[in-house]
Amino acid sequence: MYSSTTQIRVRYAETDQMKVVYYGNYATYFEVGRVELLRGLGFTYKAMEDEGIIMPVVQMSLQYIRSAKYDDLLTIVSSIPKLPTDHSITFHQQVLNEAGKLLTTGEVTLYFLEAATYQKLPMPSYLMDVLNPHYV
Repeated sequence: MYSSTTQIRVRYAETDQMKVVYYGNYATYFEVGRVELLRGLGFTYKAMEDEGIIMPVVQMSLQYIRSAKYDDLLTIVSSIPKLPTDHSITFHQQVLNEAGKLLTTGEVTLYFLEAATYQKLPMPSYLMDVLNPHYV
């Protein structure tokens, strides 16, 4: 299984009237984690999009356990628990606080699509090549 961690500090604008991170911002935190996981593999969304492939989110589930607050340093743990074999890729993700306590957990599925037609595509071979050694 391939996984990575990245950190982000909660900005004031990400908090709500209750002085905690607004729940919708966790989707953005998850995105940061996914982008950095792929970057760690030497793969970027920009390069893929330049080749005419897009990756829309098609399903997301989140469970909120604890709140994060302004200026907290969050750790986003992202993993690909199963090697993709078709047009979709699923990430398991967690957000932890500085004490290592779990705040949010979730799962996000994206499809590989041809940008011009929105037709499903298999995972690009160059991504398969860098992921495959982590699952053998």
